[in-house]
Amino acid sequence: MAEINKNYHHAKKSKFVRKTSILILLIIQITFLSAIFRENFQSLWISISIIVMCPLIMVTYLKGQIHHYDHQYEHILVVSWIPIGAVSSFYVNHYLGLGPVIAAAAIGTLGSFVPEINKHSNYLKQVPAVMYCGAFIGMSNTRVAPDIFFILAASFFTAVLILVSKSLFSGVGGKLGTLAFTGVAITSFVYYLISYYV
Repeated sequence: MAEINKNYHHAKKSKFVRKTSILILLIIQITFLSAIFRENFQSLWISISIIVMCPLIMVTYLKGQIHHYDHQYEHILVVSWIPIGAVSSFYVNHYLGLGPVIAAAAIGTLGSFVPEINKHSNYLKQVPAVMYCGAFIGMSNTRVAPDIFFILAASFFTAVLILVSKSLFSGVGGKLGTLAFTGVAITSFVYYLISYYV
């Protein structure tokens, strides 16, 4: 009986984490689309596209087979590669002056070779995706991400999101970019609060 109660509470907790994570990412994506809509209000086709996309995103999140019901968590040693990818990409982007696209592509390509160090390592096989996710953070403009401390903070928030979202959005393209964007957005909000109240 105790085992049944334990399994029930675990399933309930996993369901809550899954639904909360989906809701947070849904809010972030709709906020992002709203910002694009506000900037391009004069463009009729962009406005219509965004108005059509918002309900479609909501239907996909609620009805699509985009997550597993057995919630899994990413290992902390795997997500520790996010700041490595982010700082490297930020350095290539701003200090070497190669731009955000080349920076992310270069770091993503380098990350793809990490499993070659030991082809039998399951751990190293997971590194390229999280390193590439970090590279998206490093693409940020200095008006958004003014320094390396911002990049590290955004990496932390993104790592937390990846830790809890391993089972979410399986097979959906854009997951890594969305999580990186969310980490940067959360960090921007935290920086805004600090500058406003301090």
